[in-house]
Amino acid sequence: MVDRNKIEEAVRLLLEGIGEDVTREGLVDTPNRIARMYEEIYKGMEEDAAKHLSKTFAVDSNEIVLEKNITFYSTCEHHLLPFFGKVHIAYLPDGRVAGLSKLARTVEVYARRLQIQEQMTIQIAEALMEHLKPQGVMVMAEAEHMCMTMRGVAKPGSQTVTMTARGCFQDNPQLQQYFFEMLRR
Repeated sequence: MVDRNKIEEAVRLLLEGIGEDVTREGLVDTPNRIARMYEEIYKGMEEDAAKHLSKTFAVDSNEIVLEKNITFYSTCEHHLLPFFGKVHIAYLPDGRVAGLSKLARTVEVYARRLQIQEQMTIQIAEALMEHLKPQGVMVMAEAEHMCMTMRGVAKPGSQTVTMTARGCFQDNPQLQQYFFEMLRR
């Protein structure tokens, strides 16, 4: 659970540490604003993907379901800087599907916490496998990392792509190829 008082104190110390005057008009309310913002952007730390994936619907056919271009915003756990991009999810149902918004909500659960992209991609796939019990899942995330674009090597526009496959997607090059073809459409 987010502790607003600790966050506010930490922000005051940070501002003082970089040489700012915390009593300056523009900064007086900043610790409180940051604490409220952190409550919002890190709400995934208190959420469980099962909440979103527990309600499913029966289907007669088991055709691939693809939801692409799910926008996400996350925070790099190494530098506390944002990274953001798109997640693409495909799964092959085994008689049951989730509502489409539930896939996007699952992405949010994992994106709204301190994170690394590689782990987030895996967490999304594993949550889908555990709760939807499909024949297989494929997840791809594409993101720009501020820790790479505004500091360090400073390469704006560079993209990091991570991908993971589970179940029938794992060892089936044809299904993987179909996933990539569907993304290009």
